Amino acid sequence: MSAAIPDNYLDLFQKKAFGSFTTLSADGSPHTTPVWVDYQNGDIWVNSAVGRRKDRDVKRDPRVAIAEKGATEHIDKMAKKYLGQDKYPYAQPGEKRVLYKIKPEHVHTMG
Repeated sequence: MSAAIPDNYLDLFQKKAFGSFTTLSADGSPHTTPVWVDYQNGDIWVNSAVGRRKDRDVKRDPRVAIAEKGATEHIDKMAKKYLGQDKYPYAQPGEKRVLYKIKPEHVHTMG
């Protein structure tokens, strides 16, 4: 079952606001990192690269959807939003981007 982000919070996805992305390490401990966030079609989108810790953790505990197609274009969109640059400037040679599309199951808000 999915839950919708309340309309009065959707502006957070238009601003340069960061999300907190928590994965579970191999030993079960949480690992949280700040991430750029996007919201499309009821899903929260988080972009990373293959082989990074987030990617390894998500592959081990796959409770999010992973899509690689469109990830490069999406990181460029996020670079425009967060950095004002047309292309993501921190790409590494040979890096393969990965895009997590997360359908919220529970939404908790303050106020």
